Amino acid sequence: MNSTVKIPMKSLFCVLLGCLGWALAQASPTALNDGPAQPRVKIGNGLLAGTTAASGVRMFRGIPYAQPPVGRLRWAEPLPAKNWSDVRPADHFGDRPMQPTLWKDMIFRSEHMSEDCLYLNVWAPAVGRDLPVLVYFHGGGLIAGDGSEPRYDGEAFARRGIVVVTVNYRLGVFGYLAHPALTKESRHHASGNYGYLDQNAALRWVQANIEAFGGDPAKVTIGGQSAGASSVSAHMASPLSRGLFRGAIAESGSLLSHEPVKPRSEGERFGVEFAAELGAKSVADLRKLPAEKLLAAGGGTERPWPKSIIDGYFLTEQPLEVFFTGRQAEVPLLAGWTTAEVDYHSLLQDEAPTPENFVRKLRELYGADADEALRLYPAATAAEARRSATDLATDRFEAYRTWKLIDESWKSGGQPVFRYLWAHVPPSREGGASASAQPMGAAHSSELPYLFGSLKIIPDSAWTAADYQASDMLHGYVANFVATGNPNGEGLPQWPWFQASIPKVMVLDSNPHTTADTHLRRYQFLDTH
Repeated sequence: MNSTVKIPMKSLFCVLLGCLGWALAQASPTALNDGPAQPRVKIGNGLLAGTTAASGVRMFRGIPYAQPPVGRLRWAEPLPAKNWSDVRPADHFGDRPMQPTLWKDMIFRSEHMSEDCLYLNVWAPAVGRDLPVLVYFHGGGLIAGDGSEPRYDGEAFARRGIVVVTVNYRLGVFGYLAHPALTKESRHHASGNYGYLDQNAALRWVQANIEAFGGDPAKVTIGGQSAGASSVSAHMASPLSRGLFRGAIAESGSLLSHEPVKPRSEGERFGVEFAAELGAKSVADLRKLPAEKLLAAGGGTERPWPKSIIDGYFLTEQPLEVFFTGRQAEVPLLAGWTTAEVDYHSLLQDEAPTPENFVRKLRELYGADADEALRLYPAATAAEARRSATDLATDRFEAYRTWKLIDESWKSGGQPVFRYLWAHVPPSREGGASASAQPMGAAHSSELPYLFGSLKIIPDSAWTAADYQASDMLHGYVANFVATGNPNGEGLPQWPWFQASIPKVMVLDSNPHTTADTHLRRYQFLDTH
């Protein structure tokens, strides 16, 4: 394929205007190598001193890309980081965002948790210029996660000549609280979506500074998994992020689903109720509360409230409508999901996956259309019911919304779309197969250390030769995509574009291969329900 990505002049003009404030605050960056052990670069804010890995990769951790969102900047649009006069050490990760402890697979290398969390990390090759760039947004449901996690380590990509940036952004109530008073004080008449605005600020920082690390601001690919993938789709739909990237990677997630993004009014309603629960009579009162009290009150997964909203600034309309009418960012897309994102418990809770229980759940969910659902998710035996319950739980959780992103992108995006299904099941941390934990396939997030080539730094895992083979394959495909907009390359099985006439899916495991999409009717069924 022609790997050149066309960016309309209007988009380029918007990018220049959007980046102007950041560029003025950050003068032209310059690379200053000050020895192999402590490489230095000069960015707009000042000098950074990083570290060097044994491989020669340069690492710069904990770089502030915006001012700390504390005090009056709690629930405000991020402002450019302030300059510093001395050499700033960039040898440790910045504080992770405020978040509850939710998932055991999140391993943080950051030492502390704080509201002062708007930091990013850069891995760069020892030498090079005009290099492709991967900016990656971590997952965690927009309520947890951190760019320091080992599974997002960028060293392996940097060894392939790619500059990698991982980004921290505000989470939970700190990142997505809307309130009428916040809307009124905003010069954009918007509130909520602060976490997305943080990500946008990081992309603008990349445009202004990535040349100092050898990267090319015209060769930026954004990527993310789960909430990070939803973030990718949000930036594809947002006019504020138009032109800031040339490619997109979405793993298990998007904002395109049967559940529309909530309007700002609904977010504001929650904000008013939230303030009342805390006895806060004003936004000023909310800003005086300790971060720990806000975190405790904000809740985790058990308290549903609108995070992504149509705020009128970052998101001006439904993302699905943007994609349906072909007004999203026109960039190549690599997207897919895992074979068993979640298991049957997500659908049946504590009930056994028997045919009777499964059919009863289908009737509860789909009423008169339950028989049609049963034809698509058969349950004649206990084994079949378990498989179908896992499939339906997976489809409802992430597969459908990712399929919808793929489906709308190839219809209207004007750029190649590459679809995958991650099928490789990793070993359990105790060693041996993880069938007891995920008996029906590869679980949500399981592809991450394979994609980043970071298996060796994930603790307590008994990796096998097949795992490293699967990692080499996936890592190679993604590196090619970041470099050229096409995952295909020497030594890898051919990955075809996704097309309606030949709906092929690339099954990714230790033996990657293409197969026909035999589950299309499942996604079409969910599309109408």
